[in-house]
Amino acid sequence: MTEKQQDGLRIFSELRGAERAAEMEARMESDSFGAALIQHATDYVFSSVWGREGLDRKQRSLVTIGILIGLRQTDELRNHVEIGVTNGLSAREIEEAILQSAAYAGFPAAWSALRAATEVLQRLGLVVVSEAASTKGEKETNV
Repeated sequence: MTEKQQDGLRIFSELRGAERAAEMEARMESDSFGAALIQHATDYVFSSVWGREGLDRKQRSLVTIGILIGLRQTDELRNHVEIGVTNGLSAREIEEAILQSAAYAGFPAAWSALRAATEVLQRLGLVVVSEAASTKGEKETNV
């Protein structure tokens, strides 16, 4: 394993936890399908990008969430909402990022992001969605 990969795994561990980092390391060091992509992500995304100075991790999370909303990448958005919370984003800040994205990425993208983020934030105990609100497609936040 290269020094850059070790640095990337350290950063990944800080963002996602030691258990997930150990899983990533095991897959990265194996000959399994996808190992090369994991190595590349560790080198570039986590070491080179997340390891840069210039933006703190909370800011990087907010930028990443905005980009993922625009791309309608809800699976990855779920991961980054959780990472954003780890990096200090509040449910209100995530909600504001989703609202802001509606003006630039469109309401369908924002609505998909709202559903994905709500799922994660509920699991983390950061928002409460009442039964009546969830059937109407509205949400009530507890921030």
